[in-house]
Amino acid sequence: MAGLRLPAGLGMDNKTDFGYQEIPEADKARRVGQVFDRVAERYDLMNDLMSLGLHRLWKGLALSIARPRQGERILDVASGSGDLARALGRRVSPGGEIWITDINRSMLERGRDRVLDAGLLAPAVQCDAERLPFPPAYFDCVTVAFGLRNMTHKERALAEMTRVLKPGGRLVVLEFSKVWKPLAPAYDLYSFKVLPWLGQRVAGDAAAYRYLAESIRVHPDQPRLAEMLEQAGLSRVEVFNLAAGVVAVHRGYRI
Repeated sequence: MAGLRLPAGLGMDNKTDFGYQEIPEADKARRVGQVFDRVAERYDLMNDLMSLGLHRLWKGLALSIARPRQGERILDVASGSGDLARALGRRVSPGGEIWITDINRSMLERGRDRVLDAGLLAPAVQCDAERLPFPPAYFDCVTVAFGLRNMTHKERALAEMTRVLKPGGRLVVLEFSKVWKPLAPAYDLYSFKVLPWLGQRVAGDAAAYRYLAESIRVHPDQPRLAEMLEQAGLSRVEVFNLAAGVVAVHRGYRI
């Protein structure tokens, strides 16, 4: 992995965050998987309700920043229910490829089915983003939308996504981020009161959406995530704030 730099000691710590909780690193993937198993059936409905439909606009903007072109091979990591993968697949067809991965089988099957329903063929691979089963320099573009936040070792996952990019290929990360400070009190009220209430009423699971709110707060902010992309071996890193920083798109290019 020439040119990629993993922080010294990565993986040596035996504790990590699960929202505001500190848990053993080995336990995080299982705990996150349980969350998504519980909410998979209502995942898309909850996305529409809790974002007032804005998540579709955010993914559309991430798509334009990714700049997919006909004939390219693109990997969508932590693809979830496949919204972004479907849009990417349409842009690279005919002649291109869209691959989808997710660590959670329930979400991967849901995304695969929705991509197929859209008339697209997309190889679906269940895997950990920290250990991608692809050769180096295989993809023109890698995307991850609202998935990096749930990964145990984000630095390792970013290094893996960079490894599988062709030289000059781009990584695009769409993720919740740090909101504009004057809006923070209202955003906190919505996140910690409204979201769990909505999660309980619609998905029957307040705890899953309390975890969502907490995980956003412990996720790296815009400057720190940009630095992490550079440390993974990416250059020309840019940050695009959306909705006053509620979400942000980061883009970097493989050296």
